[in-house]
Amino acid sequence: MLTHRPFWPALALIFAGAVCLAQNREGGGFRAAFPDDSLYLAGRHVYERHCLVCHGERGDGRGEMAKEMFPKPRPFKDGVFKYSTTPAGKLPTNDDLRRVIRQGISGTSMPVFDKLSDGEVRAVIEYVKAFSPRWRKPENYAPPLEVPEPPGWFDDETVLRQRAAKGGEMFAAACASCHGDKGEGNGPAAASLKDAWEQPAPPADLRRGGLRNGTEHRDLQRVMMKGIDGTPMAAFQEALTEEQRWELVAFIQQLRREHEAERGRR
Repeated sequence: MLTHRPFWPALALIFAGAVCLAQNREGGGFRAAFPDDSLYLAGRHVYERHCLVCHGERGDGRGEMAKEMFPKPRPFKDGVFKYSTTPAGKLPTNDDLRRVIRQGISGTSMPVFDKLSDGEVRAVIEYVKAFSPRWRKPENYAPPLEVPEPPGWFDDETVLRQRAAKGGEMFAAACASCHGDKGEGNGPAAASLKDAWEQPAPPADLRRGGLRNGTEHRDLQRVMMKGIDGTPMAAFQEALTEEQRWELVAFIQQLRREHEAERGRR
């Protein structure tokens, strides 16, 4: 039997709701997604059936199956999430959590939960929030990053190759030490990298399949803007201009196309 309970009493919920309304952005409609404790019990039921065996009774990522897994299940008690659309250090949106539940995470043991009802997904999202007090603090919320649309030169093959070549130069200077010269994830620093939970954090092989934060141009741009929370992947929003980041995107997408073409030839 689980003994976990919401962190704050009912009075705090009233306060949180008031703060939530105060957090609306003028004209933007942003509203902090404070925990909805009315869904706590329903969410616990879903969590016990589908999540506890990996993420653990206390949300510490130490479920019965966790010791055999790599990478390890996310410990929800820390309130740190890698795969989100919000700025670095901010909590994910409900849509971010819903996407992970519905689509799983490529290259991990996180499966696709496409049989859960929308109500079950909503409830378990609210239950996950009960594990960390970070969800009760307004300063931990922010709207999704505004990621720009890719520039028009992505549609011009000649210009695209030129831009990708520039991106390759930046990749060699800023990324190859971890990701390797060809994006294989085998740079000289790769073996020593660890995440916020002191687990090995090998860099992604950027050439292959589904990247965990998405493979579209804007997905890659978002990762460069914000980094990946809890990992050594740094944010480049200040270090590189938007155009330079797009050139890096062009180079990475070129690596992926070349890798797929090579696989096809084999």
